[in-house]
Order: sequence, then structure tokens, then C-alpha cells
Amino acid sequence: MSLAEKFYISSQNIQSRAYENNKATLKAAGNRIATCLASDGVLHTFGSGHSQILASEIERRAGGLVPVSSINDPADGWPEQIEGYGARLFERYAYQYAVQSGDVVLVISNSGRNACPIEVALEAKVAGLDLVVLTSLEMSKNTHSRHISGKKLYEIGDYVLDNGGIAGDAAIDAPSFEYKVGPTSTMSGALLLNLLSMEIIEQLISRGVTPPTYVSQNVDGGAEHNEALAKKYRHRIRRPI
Repeated sequence: MSLAEKFYISSQNIQSRAYENNKATLKAAGNRIATCLASDGVLHTFGSGHSQILASEIERRAGGLVPVSSINDPADGWPEQIEGYGARLFERYAYQYAVQSGDVVLVISNSGRNACPIEVALEAKVAGLDLVVLTSLEMSKNTHSRHISGKKLYEIGDYVLDNGGIAGDAAIDAPSFEYKVGPTSTMSGALLLNLLSMEIIEQLISRGVTPPTYVSQNVDGGAEHNEALAKKYRHRIRRPI
């Protein structure tokens, strides 16, 4: 079997487990975020390093929710182990985008051990936000925290989504090669985030609330639809210049 075939099977299995194992949490977190959005709140997302990809996955997407805003890290994640950096990131973002008590923050870290995402989570909770965590529980539980509190990210989350990944993320043994290859956390993470979006949208519809979703810019009227919704949240969500 080729490495590509092994990776395909492994990633499919991980995604299937992630879906089955997170159903209850997806529903509970979706309900909480729907309550937030129904009251004109915002879902803020953060990921350090490679997890920035996932923080942006459900932001500004056709078919996705408008009031989703990622906390940008201009240093591109390299200081994620430096204490104090995450707290300053959140402080600056919260001021710039009028973060409010009652909003929800989603913090993503595969290992859940580094100072930066933990500090963003802690500062958000102090500000009155509920915390959704996306992490690898297997990896996080088998390592030590790099934050002064001694806590790992999953230990402070109100809702914890487990991406089902293994320690080190890479899942495939390559013949005659010392190290594993084939990272899986991005795929299972993206799946869980989009499942969460579906839960939120379904919850809003069930309450009689029209979900504030983007339409493709390539659909006639899509740009106008999106701009009208974006104006409502113009001081609350991060948008490209």
C-alpha cells in the first residue's frame, strides 16, 4: 500500500471517529453560540502557528456565518511559547473589535500546551466569553503545559472538541524512515468546525432566527447581500482591507 493510500485511510478513520465522538459537544457548543449570535454577538476564533489556518476556516466563507472573526497574529505564530504574548494579542484585538461579554471564543491548538493560545483563552474568559476548545486530547493529556498556570487548553474550556489526532500529529509510518509523516489535525479540525457551523445554523433556524450567512460573490446579488450583512458587524468583525 502506498503512503498516499495509507494516509487516505488513516485520515478517513480519524474523521469518522471525530464525528462520532464529538456529536454531543457539537450540539451543546452550537446551542451556546446560536444564543450568542441570536443576540447579535460574535464568535471569535484563534489559532497559533499552523492552527491559524483553522481559525480562518469558518471566517468569510460562502455558506458560512458572517459574525465570525479571527484574532490575527502578526508574528505568524513564532512566539507561541512566549508568556505574555497571547494576553497582549487578545487585549489589542478586544479593544479594536469591541469584544463583549456574552460573545464566544473558539481557541484551536493541537497540543494545547503552549502559552499563547492558553493566554488568549484565559483573557477571553476574564472578559466574560465562553470558551470552545479544539485540540487533540490524546496529545495534550500526554504532555506538560508551557504556561505558568500549569494548565493545558482543554482544562479551561467550557466545551472541548477532540480532533482525534495522535501525539505528534503525523500518523503514517514510512518504510525505512525514522519519523512518521502525514499530519491529520487540519482535516479533522476543519470537519469539526464546519459541523459546528451547521449546528449553529440549524439551531438559529429552529428558533425562527434567519442565520446571517455569506452568499458566494459569484452568485448574482451575492456581493450586495454580503456587504449589507457585513455592515451590521463592521465594528465587530475583522475584515480584509
